[in-house]
Amino acid sequence: MIGFIKKDLAMMKSNLKLMGMLIVVYAVMGIWKEIDISFILPFISVMMMISTFSYDNYNKWDAYSITFPNGRKNSVSAKYVATILLILIISIITILLSFIISYVNSKTINYEQILVSTFGNIFGTVLVLSFMYPIIYKFGVEKARIMIFILIMAIVVFGGLIFNLVDFSMVPKIFEYIENYLLLILLIIILLIIYLSYLISLKINLKKEY
Repeated sequence: MIGFIKKDLAMMKSNLKLMGMLIVVYAVMGIWKEIDISFILPFISVMMMISTFSYDNYNKWDAYSITFPNGRKNSVSAKYVATILLILIISIITILLSFIISYVNSKTINYEQILVSTFGNIFGTVLVLSFMYPIIYKFGVEKARIMIFILIMAIVVFGGLIFNLVDFSMVPKIFEYIENYLLLILLIIILLIIYLSYLISLKINLKKEY
């Protein structure tokens, strides 16, 4: 499986210059306008991981990978491992840049705010990618883009309805109760979401014909 992971990481190299440029631009914007740059995490992660699926599709990689022992399983496993590595790397870069920007702008570093904001974006990124991967494996990159857009719109509409119908007055009290365990709870939820998404993607890929 290591070879499969190296393949996905190698494909990301073509986007390293673009990623570097985006990080520099957002870092300058963070210093200039004092904005939170943690939102670059989901944007860059989603963009780079979709590009690996596009390269796989263009080069007929999936049809080739099944000729290897456990090729289908290793291909899916490598995609998820590469995703986790990418998110970790970009998260570390984001946190360090946020520390620098915070210090440059105010001569202090708001560790708690930066970490909470970054972890929130990690959770959102994992959620989006975990929804995307099974859809991509099932329908392919091009069809998946349309379906993901429809899914996001449906989530927005459904979320708006829930917000209007449900009484959220107890939410602050719940968060106050779990505040000391929030990061641990988020980590457990993230791992469960990734694992469930992996199982679904694996099941789809094992049955798919190339």
